[in-house]
Amino acid sequence: MALELIEDAYGDPRNAVFLAVASELAYMNDEGVGPFQEQLGLEAKLFSVGNTQAWVGTNADHVVVAFRGTEAPTSIEGLKDWLLSDAMNLLVLPEGRLGTDFAAAGVKARFHLGFMNALADIWDPVHAAVDAELKKEERPLWITGHSLGGALAMLAAWVFKRRFINVHQIYTYGAPMIGNAVASEAFNQAFPGKVFRYVNMTDPVPKLPTVSLVANDYGHCDQEIALGDETTAFDLAKAFAGKSVDGLLNLTLIADIWSSIQARVAAHGLDHYRRLIEQFLKK
Repeated sequence: MALELIEDAYGDPRNAVFLAVASELAYMNDEGVGPFQEQLGLEAKLFSVGNTQAWVGTNADHVVVAFRGTEAPTSIEGLKDWLLSDAMNLLVLPEGRLGTDFAAAGVKARFHLGFMNALADIWDPVHAAVDAELKKEERPLWITGHSLGGALAMLAAWVFKRRFINVHQIYTYGAPMIGNAVASEAFNQAFPGKVFRYVNMTDPVPKLPTVSLVANDYGHCDQEIALGDETTAFDLAKAFAGKSVDGLLNLTLIADIWSSIQARVAAHGLDHYRRLIEQFLKK
C-alpha cells in the first residue's frame, strides 16, 4: 500500500497509516533519515534535547512533526512514574518558558507537569525548524506521536497555534491524557475537527493518568477513534476492584494496577495500532 497524506481529508485512515509510520520511525536515532525518505518521501531531521526527541520531516507538499515516546514501542515500563505515581501532584498550573502560552487555555486549566517539561526541552529547535520551512513555502503542518509522543504532539500543537502557525491535523496513537477537563475543552475549541486520537480499546495507556475512580481531574480531548473490540477493552474499574481509593494512589495499589497494565503491553504497540487502522482501508 502506497503511503500518502491527503490534505483535504480529515481523519482519513490513509493519513492515519502514514502518520503511524512516522510515529514509529520517530523511535529511531539518526539512522532514521533513510527510512523517512524511503517509506514516506520526507527529508527528515532528528532533534534531541535531554530525554525528548522529535523528527521534522518535509517535502514539497507537507511538513510533519513526529514526537517520540520515551520508551520503545514494545515497552511501557518507563511510563509508570509518569502516569501513576503521584499523578495528582503532576497536574499543575501553566508555568515556565511556555507558561504564558498554556495560560491562554483558561484560569482553571491544569497540565501534566512531566509532559510540559519535556515539551519545553525540545520546543525551541523544533519550532525554529518548522517556522523556517513554512517561511520557505506554506504547506500543511501535520503533528503526530505515539504514547508519550502523542501527549507531546497535542501540547506542541497548542503552542504552534499560539505562535500563529496553523496546524492542519493532529494524529495520536495510544496517547495518555495531558490535562484536566478545562484544558481538554480549550483544545477542543482551538482545534475543531483537527484532532484524531486513535485508541486501541485493549490498550491501558489512554486511560491514564488517574488517581481514583471518584475524583479524576484528567480528561481527554476530542476526537477519539476507537480501534478493536470494545468487549475486551481495558477496564480501569477492575484494576481498582476491592480496593479502597482515597486521594493519591498508594504504592500497593499502583503495583496492582501496573500488573494489569503490563499484561496488555502488546496492545500499546504501534504495530498493533497500524494493523487495526489498515483494517479500515479494507472495508
